[in-house]
Amino acid sequence: MPTIVYIVVILALIIALPITYKVAINNKTKADAAKIGTAEEKARSIIDDAIKTAETKKRESLLEVKEQSLAAKNEVDREIKDRRAEISKQERRIQSKEDALDRKTDAMEKREADFTARDNELKKKKQKVDQLHDQAVKELERISGMTTEEAKEFLYQRVQDDVKVDVAKLYRELVEQAKDDAEKKAREIVVSTIQRCAVDHVAETTISVVQLPNDEMKGRIIGREGRNIRTIETMTGVDLIIDDTPEAVVLSGFDPVRREIARIALEKLIVDGRIHPARIEEMVEKARKEVESRMREDGEAAAFEVGVHNLHPELIKYLGRMRYRTSYGQNALKHSIEVAQLTGLMAAECGCDVRLAKRAGLLHDIGKSIDHEVEGSHIQIGADLCRKYKENEIIINAVESHHGDVEPTSLIACLVQAADAISAARPGARRETLDTYTNRLKQLEDITNGFKGVEKSFAIQAGREVRVMVVPDQVSDSEMVLLARDIAKQIESELEYPGQIKVSVIRESRAVDYAK
Repeated sequence: MPTIVYIVVILALIIALPITYKVAINNKTKADAAKIGTAEEKARSIIDDAIKTAETKKRESLLEVKEQSLAAKNEVDREIKDRRAEISKQERRIQSKEDALDRKTDAMEKREADFTARDNELKKKKQKVDQLHDQAVKELERISGMTTEEAKEFLYQRVQDDVKVDVAKLYRELVEQAKDDAEKKAREIVVSTIQRCAVDHVAETTISVVQLPNDEMKGRIIGREGRNIRTIETMTGVDLIIDDTPEAVVLSGFDPVRREIARIALEKLIVDGRIHPARIEEMVEKARKEVESRMREDGEAAAFEVGVHNLHPELIKYLGRMRYRTSYGQNALKHSIEVAQLTGLMAAECGCDVRLAKRAGLLHDIGKSIDHEVEGSHIQIGADLCRKYKENEIIINAVESHHGDVEPTSLIACLVQAADAISAARPGARRETLDTYTNRLKQLEDITNGFKGVEKSFAIQAGREVRVMVVPDQVSDSEMVLLARDIAKQIESELEYPGQIKVSVIRESRAVDYAK
């Protein structure tokens, strides 16, 4: 019974399931259809609203675009109007300028026409003036009896004479003015410099004397057949004079360095006692090295004494050689040291570079150290040495110009000239032979007598002044100034002398008559 019930139930379920499924499907379809219908309505409603909104936005956009276009158009119209107004204003301005330019052009054309007319008139007048000038020149030539060139030459000579007189007057005025301003100060500087610098002077000659322990040493110095004395003279280049002078041998030679080497070598030989050619050569070589060492030391001492540093070693050696060099009896190294000190003192007074001035003063006579060995004057040799060892151009010019051979280009060069003259002119500093003295006086008179218009001349005051008598008819008062200057320049160029020489030109006019 229960089984049948189960079967019936199962069959009922089997039959009911399709029916139930179908009914459910139908219900669901209806519900979906209803939902779809609602959605479509909503969609249509949304689309309608969107269409309305879009149309509204479109109208608003169109209105906004139209407003902007209208505003832009108004702005463009305003700019066009402004530009048209500006263009009209510029056109009026340009028109006014054109009118003014036209007026100016007309005026210029009128003035040009006037100028053309005036130019033509001036040309006519110039032709007339030229004709009158030619007539006047011909009339003047006829009246004066001179041609145009002769008249020009005459006027040129007159102007030249007038200018020459004016130049002489101006020169004399300038010289007097310079003397008034500078003489007092220069005198003070020179006197102060001389007072502040005092040095000793050593008189040297061209001979050296070597003392001997006894007269027997003379025979040993001469040697067998004179071989020893010949060896000494050959090695040193110095003459040995052995005469009757007791216990002394004289060394003679123009080169003081050679004499010193010979003196030292001979003294060493005398002390050693062994005198023969080999020993002589050895002693001469030792003496030469000793002298070279002394020269270097003397040069260094001189540079140190005046405060000059950084000199080239070769220049120091040449300075030391000047210890054995004399000029008119004055020691050249002592003279150079004194000139350096004097130059430095005057440079300090004048506000110049004291160190450079002392250096120039110390080196001014450096050429005298080798003037026995090298051709040329000591001035040229010294300048070449300074150039070789890279000295300052101011120093080179001071060396070249300290005797007036070239023009000084600096105040230091002038100070070296003055210091050199002061050192050489000290009483007892130098000595001259009678022949040199008389020759210089004769040369002074010969130079002055060679000038035009000079009647006679006299060298006085030991050659420190020359008085020149001129012919009054040939030399005027104005020309006397130039004549004195020319004579002084020629004396400077041709003579060498210590200190300075005064040139006095004298012009006298005398009238002589006799009472009878």
